[in-house]
Amino acid sequence: MLLQTQSLTIRFAPSLTPSKPISKTQFTPPIPNPFRQSRFRTTKCSLSVVSEPTHLEVRQNKPFPAEVSRTIVELASVGTLSTLNQEGWPLGIGVRFAVDTEGTPVLCLNGSNRQFSIDRRSSLHVQIEQCGLRTPQCTIQGSLDKPEDRMVLKRLHSLWKKRFGEEVDEDLIYVVAVEQILQLEDFKEDGVWVTSLDYRNAYPDPLRDFAEKLVNEINTNNMEDINRFCNIYVDLDFQVSEAKLIWVDRLGFDMRLSSPPKGIFEVRIPFPREVTDEKGAKSTFNSMSQLAWEVEKNFHVPDFQKVKQLKQIA
Repeated sequence: MLLQTQSLTIRFAPSLTPSKPISKTQFTPPIPNPFRQSRFRTTKCSLSVVSEPTHLEVRQNKPFPAEVSRTIVELASVGTLSTLNQEGWPLGIGVRFAVDTEGTPVLCLNGSNRQFSIDRRSSLHVQIEQCGLRTPQCTIQGSLDKPEDRMVLKRLHSLWKKRFGEEVDEDLIYVVAVEQILQLEDFKEDGVWVTSLDYRNAYPDPLRDFAEKLVNEINTNNMEDINRFCNIYVDLDFQVSEAKLIWVDRLGFDMRLSSPPKGIFEVRIPFPREVTDEKGAKSTFNSMSQLAWEVEKNFHVPDFQKVKQLKQIA
């Protein structure tokens, strides 16, 4: 089940409200205001006054499955390669892999590994863990190919050395030519099929290399803000006993909410605008924290739509 949320449209009105007290463990608040958005203006002429049509902006607030799959294979370095053995049984073995710029998995298979398959058709299952609460995964289906071009082999050799810091015999290099991908948000979730074209054209999330560190830092030092986010940005009809960040990406962050009477839920809170680096993610988080504090203290009137859709986990 895919989580659907409403985008937050937030505007700061000029005010002389005090700033939220900042603890030593909190991120440094930014000076720019990332929530300010331009308004539509009316266009006037000598004959009439015509207002520009107002279009509701349908904004993507979470990465597409193809982007999630590319992010998973970029963060992981081990997976399970499965195919048919000599007796016709499906067999999976653990392998290390690198990926090229299009997300093609590059494998190094020794003699015994290469002989276990009678069929080029294969699958590579890859998964990562997010904050110990969620395990997004993807299964790449394709054909196990042996590149013959020496220039291609040298390029793949360089990818392997960059990923693992070791030399590899070019005769042992194989690739999985991607045909389609099954992407799942977690165990026991419904999967989404991704075409090879969408997969190749997608880009891994720009926050991937420091997302885990950022999430752990916020969960450790900013729990007051996390709990406040539940009350300010999410439309809840129950009391949250515990809240934690699961993951952050360029479009927002996912939270796990616990309420003993109701159960466990996940909620997606989108950023007011896309971020592309660690500095931008921290700046946006601080701005949202400041706004939430002002709303809680009645220094600012909430003029945004709260997130209404939650996904029940248990």
